[in-house]
Amino acid sequence: MFDIHYHLLFDVDDGPKTLEASLALAEASIAEGVTHIVATPHANDHYAFNPELNRQRLEVLKGHLAGRLTLGLGCDFHLSWENVERLRKDPTRYTINGTQYLLVEFAESAISSTMTETFYDMQVNGVTPIITHPERNPILVANPRRMAPWIQGGCLVQVTAASLHGRFGRRAQVMARDLIGRNWVHIIASDAHSIEGRPPAMADAYRTIKHEFNQEMADRLCVQNPGDVFRGEVLGPQPEPVGIYDQMKPVKRGFFTRLFGG
Repeated sequence: MFDIHYHLLFDVDDGPKTLEASLALAEASIAEGVTHIVATPHANDHYAFNPELNRQRLEVLKGHLAGRLTLGLGCDFHLSWENVERLRKDPTRYTINGTQYLLVEFAESAISSTMTETFYDMQVNGVTPIITHPERNPILVANPRRMAPWIQGGCLVQVTAASLHGRFGRRAQVMARDLIGRNWVHIIASDAHSIEGRPPAMADAYRTIKHEFNQEMADRLCVQNPGDVFRGEVLGPQPEPVGIYDQMKPVKRGFFTRLFGG
């Protein structure tokens, strides 16, 4: 499996604080079958993004994990005005392995009414946004249809592995599974931070998707699509998102029916 959203670097953000803690996380991912990880430190108001320091930390980890785990580098990119301006000047500073793909994270308090235009501008400049964990954002939980024009425009969507098993609450769990069932999700990633509080959980997510949906979907979301992102390749054919171009009809009635307009 490929895990493209992961706070693996030590002492750069709210992830592990020591080399030993980073290596413990890496060992946990190796044990559950992950072969490639993109280290994605935060770039937000709380944690300054330092590419040089990030690369130094990554090289230390590579030295310890050589031959057992393939590591890449990206960013957990907060969608602030300042960050977006910096991105225009130097996109590869933030993108995954210097490719076209960028993890983007919304604030929990507000999402700009011009976000569709912002995403379009990114794509014109060669950047493909990957919307991270919408199932954990209260604004998108209240109105999932806000994502429809972004997905129509070519944005990708990443759901957190642990959301499938209730780590972030019932609402996140149900929304994550509903989005997957509607084919609105392209990638599963761990967003791991620590062994104690935010472990990887990719193997559990893979098994759940295989059991509740099918093998093809589990492979596509956990191996094929994130693998293409890691390598900077165009994603292969994707299933048509249910209801993306019209008033959505719920996949099955339940907790999220009212949120999706059913």
